[in-house]
Amino acid sequence: MTFAFDNTYARLPDRFYARLAPIPVARPDMVKLNLSLASRLGLNPQALQSPEGLSVLAGNRIPEGAEPLAMAYAGHQFGNFVPQLGDGRAILLGEIVDPAGERFDIQLKGSGRTPFSRAGDGRAWLGPVLREYIVSEAMQAFGIPTTRSLAAVTTGEPVYRESALPGAVLTRVARSHVRVGTFEYFAARQDTEALKCLADYVIARHYPEARESERPYRALLDAVVVRQADLVAKWLGVGFIHGVMNTDNMSIVGETIDYGPCAFMDAYHPATVYSSIDYRGRYAYGNQPGIAQWNLAQLAQALLPLIAEDAESAREEAQAAIDAFGQRFERAYRECFRAKLGCMETHEDDADLLGSLLQAMAESGADFTNTFRALCDAVAGTDVPVRARPGAVALPDVWLRRWRARLAREEVSPVARAARMRNVNPAVIPRNHRVEEALDAAVEGDLEPLEALLDVLASPWDERPEMASYTRPPAPHEVVQQTFCGT
Repeated sequence: MTFAFDNTYARLPDRFYARLAPIPVARPDMVKLNLSLASRLGLNPQALQSPEGLSVLAGNRIPEGAEPLAMAYAGHQFGNFVPQLGDGRAILLGEIVDPAGERFDIQLKGSGRTPFSRAGDGRAWLGPVLREYIVSEAMQAFGIPTTRSLAAVTTGEPVYRESALPGAVLTRVARSHVRVGTFEYFAARQDTEALKCLADYVIARHYPEARESERPYRALLDAVVVRQADLVAKWLGVGFIHGVMNTDNMSIVGETIDYGPCAFMDAYHPATVYSSIDYRGRYAYGNQPGIAQWNLAQLAQALLPLIAEDAESAREEAQAAIDAFGQRFERAYRECFRAKLGCMETHEDDADLLGSLLQAMAESGADFTNTFRALCDAVAGTDVPVRARPGAVALPDVWLRRWRARLAREEVSPVARAARMRNVNPAVIPRNHRVEEALDAAVEGDLEPLEALLDVLASPWDERPEMASYTRPPAPHEVVQQTFCGT
């Protein structure tokens, strides 16, 4: 039972965190262990499933070399600044270095109260823990940067929300748990020394190329802008809606983090919202690029004292970095959707072609995933109706003729084009009704729907007979109107 801990964050000044151990739980029991991830990290899956391993994953035992702590950070929540948030229900056990030499955080989520818990109980319940497990593993399969889930265990203790629910702990793996809100925490306190220490730490660990720049802190901001722009473009490509894009939920390394009330869109519309706490649609599907840029502006504001000594020069440089987001995002977005349409080259009218398609889909209520997957089939010939897949309603003939004319400008065989399209247009996503079905069953002790869902999501580009039901949009009585964060 060995973890190769090398804990760099714990070496930062004391005001960066609170040192404390997870609070032990009564009767831990394994629900799901991510065997492939354990092996990737150089951990022994058999040891993790032993009583000793279960004790570690539940927070009842501190493994050798761990230095458990709760990280301090602030954040803008739905646009309102909260000067102190922090890990209110999570403990960073430490960092491990995998056999390939890559460094990862190991965090227990739902491990009890911390000094940052405020009015919270510091616990998690099984539903949101498994939601994060399911969706983060799907994102990994899509090739989208994400935190991952190593294990989900139940605690044998109830958690009280609207009712008594089974408690659980998630072991989360991330390249970093530093957030935009971590920088805001020290900026709000005008603690320039800590701000510089944090920026230097992030550069050394995650952006070493910025160290070579004449302006390393501007280079850091530029690099984070690029990663976030690329990340959000990938989100939109699979119809993902984060649901709570607060600055404390934006990773400094460009990974998807803090899934909470996340969801995948069924019928396409840019104003789609699922999160029960997003009353005004701030984090709707189509708003996510603008929100990402807004969040990055808060990072730029925090970094001003480091970017340049002269305040005006610092503002100008920071503004230039934030202004660059739009161009970077548009390029990533167009590359993503150009590939989804089967276009191998760039043409000036591609943006209009995509816009016309999305408008038609929004007006008809077309299923986002199945419409794009149907286009993979339609590449083969004009006689294949795009409405052949459930929810992929008939697109206007004028658009289909225009699309085929666009594809004809490239010398690519239909078979090769369709194959490439199927590698960017998933056949299956974690549809909300399927996720809820798996969570409801797991709470009752039936893990078969969970295992079946994880199995099909592990190969989202493939189509197998047993996957057919997972590609179907929800029937009217199955539609999930809202998703919840679980706190």
